[in-house]
Amino acid sequence: MHLSAVSSLVLGLATLAAAQLPAAAIVKQIAPNAENCADTTECRTAEQAAPFIAQAMYDYGVYTTPEMAAIIALMAFESVDFKFKHNVSPGRPGQGTANMQMANFNLKYAQSIDSLKDQVSKFTTTDGLSPDDLNHILSLLQPDEFNFGSGPWFYSTQCDASLKQALWDNVDTGFQKYMACVGVSVTDDRLAYFTRAKAAFGLN
Repeated sequence: MHLSAVSSLVLGLATLAAAQLPAAAIVKQIAPNAENCADTTECRTAEQAAPFIAQAMYDYGVYTTPEMAAIIALMAFESVDFKFKHNVSPGRPGQGTANMQMANFNLKYAQSIDSLKDQVSKFTTTDGLSPDDLNHILSLLQPDEFNFGSGPWFYSTQCDASLKQALWDNVDTGFQKYMACVGVSVTDDRLAYFTRAKAAFGLN
């Protein structure tokens, strides 16, 4: 089946079904260590993260469970179960959000947000920027509504549109293509998160 052939009615039903999914329970199953936070500066529990993740999926048109599973698995892995909003090791300036994006993507992301674009209008590239400037851009994206929107934003705007079909056709090979878009290898640790995500969404 090709997504282009799926009727708007089916997509509408998928949207309604997604809205009824128990978001907090699903996120907790994917990120089992996101139960509490000793330091709440950046750390968020699954219950705290779930509403923002669900809203971002809607905002960026991510309606199918294979897509959701892949995106949440990536964010949970990259942020160490939502404990960090910046790169801790090796501590790369400007890298962060739940998606742990590089600084150049964080600038693009900030430029795409109406409430932030004026604050980054003086930047056209991250090349040559000081660590302070890079971290300033990241700080604008660390509020929860932007932090947890980074994964859906990247998937929807930085990956090829064919990825949606790939995940729909075969979630496992689709995930491999998604990781290729992100620019990382499919390691056992990443697969562990994705395996939990598939189980949480009832995917085979």
